Amino acid sequence: MDMRLSHRIGVWIGIVVLLVWSVGPIYWAIATSLTPTPDLMSQPIHFFPEHLTLNHYQRLAGFGYIASGDVTVASQFRNALLNSVITALAATIVSIFLASLGGYAFARLEFPGRQTIFFIVIATIAIPGYTVLIPLYRLMVSLKLIDTYLGVTLIYLSAFLPLALWLMRSVFQQLPLSIEEAARIDGAGRLTILFRIVMPLAAPGLVAASIITFLGAWGQYMVPLIFSPTRTKPLTVLIPEFSTKNFVDYGLINAAGTIAMIVPILIVVFLNRYLVSGLTAGSVK
Repeated sequence: MDMRLSHRIGVWIGIVVLLVWSVGPIYWAIATSLTPTPDLMSQPIHFFPEHLTLNHYQRLAGFGYIASGDVTVASQFRNALLNSVITALAATIVSIFLASLGGYAFARLEFPGRQTIFFIVIATIAIPGYTVLIPLYRLMVSLKLIDTYLGVTLIYLSAFLPLALWLMRSVFQQLPLSIEEAARIDGAGRLTILFRIVMPLAAPGLVAASIITFLGAWGQYMVPLIFSPTRTKPLTVLIPEFSTKNFVDYGLINAAGTIAMIVPILIVVFLNRYLVSGLTAGSVK
């Protein structure tokens, strides 16, 4: 009995530590975003805000000003939020479209070098991104794609397409071939079979690949920092700029970070079951 009790206590302690480690930073960001700036500088530190305020969110919405000057951050924040949505959605849509076509080709079509080409593409996942930043930057400069939506989308594609391709190929391989053969007997072509029969069956895999790609693009920092420095700057690059040489606006940083967290949190909460079913779709028949 004592062993069972000690085992349960150990399990609960582990769960509490894991929750504090995982949820603690999120709580601290939200609490800081609701704390007035003077209280953030007070000692000792308060884990629960003594005074609540929406001032930091109001400033992001255009009702206030940066504490270190008269420059409003509302327009910058709106533009950065729009840039994050555009680049993440563009990368997701194009990546999933190409991954669907490529994954079906690698799963169903027979052509010379199929396995070799596939493994070469997948092997690029193992290449660290920072090793190709300089040649990639020179390429983007020569193509005049620096600080453009197209340039950032192409870079995201090179990063996330191989993983999406791998996932979609696994999903297509586990779908019953007899359904496609029956449709082919009825006179349906390859594209008709793919878009009207195979794609609906592969919906969980498509959703899973979309979620992974979108979240990966949404949370990128190094790539947009280098390739989207001004006009197409996303939230991940804008938020650190609220920390200046003479003043760190903790409230504004955490308010913007909290808003930036809302999108991935909503995606994970409402689409989690599709993510799980899509990732396990290729594991069993």
